[in-house]
Amino acid sequence: MPCRTTDELNELVQEAKKYTDGGKVADYIPALAKANPEELSVAIFHDDGTCVSAGDIHQKLTLQSVSKVLTLALALIDYGEEAVFDKVGYEPTGDPFNSIVKLEFSPSKPLNPMINAGALAVTHMIKGKDADERFERILSFIQELAGNSSIGYSDEVAVSEYETSDLNRALCYFLKQHGVIDEDVEELLEVYTKQCAIEMDCLDLARIGCVFAMDGLEPVTNRRLIPAHVARLCKTFMVTCGMYNASGEFAVRVGIPAKSGVSGGIMGSVPNRFGIGILGPALDEKGNSIGGIKLLESMSAKYKMSMF
Repeated sequence: MPCRTTDELNELVQEAKKYTDGGKVADYIPALAKANPEELSVAIFHDDGTCVSAGDIHQKLTLQSVSKVLTLALALIDYGEEAVFDKVGYEPTGDPFNSIVKLEFSPSKPLNPMINAGALAVTHMIKGKDADERFERILSFIQELAGNSSIGYSDEVAVSEYETSDLNRALCYFLKQHGVIDEDVEELLEVYTKQCAIEMDCLDLARIGCVFAMDGLEPVTNRRLIPAHVARLCKTFMVTCGMYNASGEFAVRVGIPAKSGVSGGIMGSVPNRFGIGILGPALDEKGNSIGGIKLLESMSAKYKMSMF
């Protein structure tokens, strides 16, 4: 079903675009440095399958850290809560998403699945005989959530990330030293960088957000894609840790489960109402889309989105 554009939503996008000058693209990953910092678009996918949008919603984005929510859901489906949280904790952190500091103090496991160390531990748990099979399981799961079998990944972004992953390598070796992971570090990084490079548009992202908003039910067919308790767990992490170390302020100002990525993508889930997909590559100092955050603040006020 095609998205319809609305003047009201377009006005909110144009107003939020004014803030993009204050951000910068994620140029530490060379392939992401090519993004247009002035881009800002949004799709809203409702529980009845209808969609509204503003901006170029068919512009592709790579999931980056948004993928952390999706691999967490898959790992929980595969292993259950007890096994997953034996490897990674529940607690938010005030440190940057790629920080190694907390591992020094609590080396037995990363604090939560939304920081890089925790996400690497979760990807380590994805079933499969080799890196290719594990990535294919992740990709197939995401295609099902989005209702789009044509979703793939950007080889350029994956290679760019893999070649500049020294900090993530350090995290992996730290995790391996303390028994959190027990596989070849390069194989894990191959899966993880491809996972982060999975590519879709705002409409796909909004549709996945709607699955979580509906506690794991596919919004058009009402088919269950994720167990309800898994979807709720993932949404809880989105609220407490999903916007990096700005999650507390985001909860106050916007008040919905959301997950951002350094490509400028944000996936939001307004419980029992709709999913949101945003692309805005200009990032603030925390790594969140600066225009996307402003847009969500305006949308939350206008559409009474806050769950609090």
